[in-house]
Amino acid sequence: MTQVHQVAVLALHDVVAFELGLPHRLMGSAVDDDGTPLYEVRVATLDGGPIMSSAGFEVLPRFDVSILEGADTVVIPGHYSGPAMRGEPIDDTLRSALAAAHRRSRIVSICTGAFVLGAAGVLDGRPATTHWLHAARFRRLYPQVDLDPDVLFVDDGDVLTSAGNAAGIDLLLHVIRRDHGADVANRVARRTVVAPWRDGGQAQFAEEPPVPDVDGDTGPTRAWALTRLGDPLTLADLAGHARMSVRSFTRRFRDETGESPQRWLVGRRLDLARRLLETTDLPVEQVATRAGFGTTTSLRQHLHTALGMAPLAYRRVYRGTPVVSSVTKAAG
Repeated sequence: MTQVHQVAVLALHDVVAFELGLPHRLMGSAVDDDGTPLYEVRVATLDGGPIMSSAGFEVLPRFDVSILEGADTVVIPGHYSGPAMRGEPIDDTLRSALAAAHRRSRIVSICTGAFVLGAAGVLDGRPATTHWLHAARFRRLYPQVDLDPDVLFVDDGDVLTSAGNAAGIDLLLHVIRRDHGADVANRVARRTVVAPWRDGGQAQFAEEPPVPDVDGDTGPTRAWALTRLGDPLTLADLAGHARMSVRSFTRRFRDETGESPQRWLVGRRLDLARRLLETTDLPVEQVATRAGFGTTTSLRQHLHTALGMAPLAYRRVYRGTPVVSSVTKAAG
């Protein structure tokens, strides 16, 4: 007989309603060939009492945090408020429960649930991700975590994290696939009417910052570079504009942006290339030139590395007209 895997979903105040339902909808519908459930999904709050969800309804759980003790997998959905989102100490009961779970269970976070794991120290020194919109704040609050804001999810063995909202679907399908194989995961995906696997990462969904970040000693040089992205700018060019040595400029730049000058420049060029692909009919060759990549090969390589997509594929997705199929049945 198949061993039923115990899943504990811990809902915190202001839990994202969509994400709260994902473990039950996906893992709860995974069955073996005989139709036997493979997971038992239970929802808890810290004290077993009701909490308010992001959708404005109360969550009335049957369990409290003690169910984490017997769980094989613990899931932390995202939430929009709370001490972890502000970098403040989390509840001692929550910290202790997560520390104990970390020793014996697999831990999964969805979206901003990663902030809770960051505050609990579960992610220290480990790779992780969260919603791209909150990546800068996460890096500032939890610099000890190796954050990758470009991917849909990160599987680090016993700790897994996902990007925002729908990326929780990608991660939970991955968990089912890892536990029970592709056939089981694909059945769950079909029943839920979602793709069993999505190409690319969440970087393709990120919006450009509306206002260029030009604060700090290197800010004027960043503003200057943004007007010359099509030029073959070198690190020496940037340092020269800032009137610093290359070594001093690189150190100061990283302190102010969290990135190396080269990585920042590639990121801004990708922002420009994406905007041109989305809003113009320019051939890919001209997009590559205007964005400073020089050749279509270079643009293709950088875009695929960052987003997992080729230039023409990106243009089709973000500029193409969706095809809507409508079937109307006659009444009666």
